[in-house]
Amino acid sequence: MPHRRDFLAGSLAAASLASLSTRSLFAAETKTESRWPICVFTKPLNSMSFDEMAAALAKAGFDGVEATVRRGGNVEPADAAEKLPEMQRSMQKHGLEITLITTDIGEMGDPHRATVLETAADLGISRFRMRYGKYNRKQPIKHQLDHWKQQFGELADYCGKIGVQALYQNHAGENYLGASLWDLDRVLSDISPDHMGVVYDIRHAQVEGGMSWPVTWRMIQPRVRMLYVKDFQWVDGRVTNVPLGDGLVSQKFFDAVKASDLNCPISLHEEYLDHRDPALVPQHLEAMTTDLKTLQKRLGVNA
Repeated sequence: MPHRRDFLAGSLAAASLASLSTRSLFAAETKTESRWPICVFTKPLNSMSFDEMAAALAKAGFDGVEATVRRGGNVEPADAAEKLPEMQRSMQKHGLEITLITTDIGEMGDPHRATVLETAADLGISRFRMRYGKYNRKQPIKHQLDHWKQQFGELADYCGKIGVQALYQNHAGENYLGASLWDLDRVLSDISPDHMGVVYDIRHAQVEGGMSWPVTWRMIQPRVRMLYVKDFQWVDGRVTNVPLGDGLVSQKFFDAVKASDLNCPISLHEEYLDHRDPALVPQHLEAMTTDLKTLQKRLGVNA
């Protein structure tokens, strides 16, 4: 894929980053009449064609999609230059946007970094979710945090130059950077959130934070550029995903979002049905539609 010319890079990057909130607000005002455009994670819909997926999700009432551009996803990374524009055309035909792409990119050395991210930038897709960082139990924590700080800083500089925004998701589990959020805040301390921010996942935050999640929410909120919404219960000592509203994610979180100054997209994740079985696609679509209505009610926005 040809690279954009250097003399255009700075102006395009600035224009793209400056338009992030504008596009979000425009989408909200024209469809959901909210400052939180709602997209949906497409992982369970891999067996559908782009047109079928777009038609079904538009009918359900979503504003956009969180598309998987990673191995086994909606688009294979090596095919991004060809397939991502095709997917975008299908979404736009049905009035949807590709709000975010989920990738396995976490550093400058990723072999598909330029193909995926520069294709996205050229299409005006301005956000991508990064690969998780995982701790090595045999190395000192401080050493690993310093390494990520340098690695993420280099990637963030590149993102600023081409006009895309990297987003790191907090994920529950003892091995993940960002599970506690304190470590992630430290790693990102010298990085502009407009180049690399946080996609805040309330399900994972509450699993890890229990009753104290509001503290880390207030701490990380200045870096938050997108929200993930899903629900869970504890069953026999294990975390189990459940439909939105049937679990422990309470109205308190949505009230905190409404009380904040956030103007950002929300991605709905339906992860309580088996995403690997194509026969379940109709059930996934029904579940996504139901969860969307619950989310809109909790946010107090019009369907």
